[in-house]
Amino acid sequence: MAGYRKLSRTSAQRKALIRAQVTSLLTHGRIVTTEAKAKEVRKVAEGLIALAVKEKDNYEEVTVQAKVPVKDKDGKRVKEVVDGKKVTKYDTVDKKIKKDLPSRLHARRQMLKVLYTVTDVPQTAAGKKKATKKVDLCDKLFSEYGPKYADRNGGYTRIVKIGQRKGDAAMEVLLELV
Repeated sequence: MAGYRKLSRTSAQRKALIRAQVTSLLTHGRIVTTEAKAKEVRKVAEGLIALAVKEKDNYEEVTVQAKVPVKDKDGKRVKEVVDGKKVTKYDTVDKKIKKDLPSRLHARRQMLKVLYTVTDVPQTAAGKKKATKKVDLCDKLFSEYGPKYADRNGGYTRIVKIGQRKGDAAMEVLLELV
């Protein structure tokens, strides 16, 4: 017996499908798919969440100095003339950042091998490229899902059967995070 389902696809197509569905599941919290696909996606998603639970507090807070542009009352950058050129004026501020320890960094890189990049488009600014922003799913796994499932020993997803699909009578299921 094989260790995985082939899903009637080549290996590259199958990996891309599973990556896309895992990314979608972790972004939205639930997806509707066929039963066979859900069982394969569940394996990968639960592995990523287990990794996040294990490494959730494995970081240190470091204070760094950052240059931040000075802004006027309208929110525009303040410019000053230096040697005949307009240059933005900067202030130096202290910021606290989370620095991953080596094992958490490795876990983050393992997650990034599976997850696709996600771009979030707000409803109000649909169609405007400036309003889009990248969502850091690894950070969401560590900060949201890690603490949420910390006291749970596996079983982070649930498969609920919906019924048969109209076109090909394949069993459709709802795969969701518990």
